[in-house]
Amino acid sequence: MLQKKICMLGAFAVGKTSLVRRYVESIYSDAYHTTVGVKISKKVVQANNSEVNLVLWDLYGEDDFQKMNWKHLQGAFGYLLVADGTRPATLDKALALEQKARAEVGPLPFVFVVNKCDLVNDWQFDAALEAQLVAKKWTILRSSAKTGESVEEAFSQLTGKMLG
Repeated sequence: MLQKKICMLGAFAVGKTSLVRRYVESIYSDAYHTTVGVKISKKVVQANNSEVNLVLWDLYGEDDFQKMNWKHLQGAFGYLLVADGTRPATLDKALALEQKARAEVGPLPFVFVVNKCDLVNDWQFDAALEAQLVAKKWTILRSSAKTGESVEEAFSQLTGKMLG
C-alpha cells in the first residue's frame, strides 16, 4: 500500500481542522478548538487503481504571534493551502505560505481551498485574484467544511496530483 503525507497549511482559524474532520470522520462541529502543534489523522482511499494511506498533518495556523515550523513539511508529498473566504487577510497569508513552502521544500503538489463558502453574505474572495491564480495553473476550490461542499474533491484532486 502506498503512503502519502499531506500537510494542511493556512492562517489561524481558516478551517483546516474542520476540513480534515469532515473528510476523515464525516463530521462537523461549530465548537472551535485551536490546534496546538500537529494533529495527525489517517484515511485509506482508492486512487489510480491503488490503495493509498493518506497521513494528514493538521498543522497549527500561522499568525502574527506564531510562525510555521517548516520541518513539519519535510517528507510531505503535497498540501492543502487553506484560506477563509470571509477574511481577506487569510488569503494574503495563504499566498505568503505557498511562497515560503516552495522555498523550504521545493515545488510540491497543492490545492488551494478557499473555505467557508456557506457564509455567502460574508464572502470576500476577490475574483481578480482568483483569475490571476488560475492563470498560474493553481487548482482552486471553494469549500465548506460545514456543508461538506468540495471537501472530498479537494483531497481527491490533491491525491491525484501526488500520484501523477
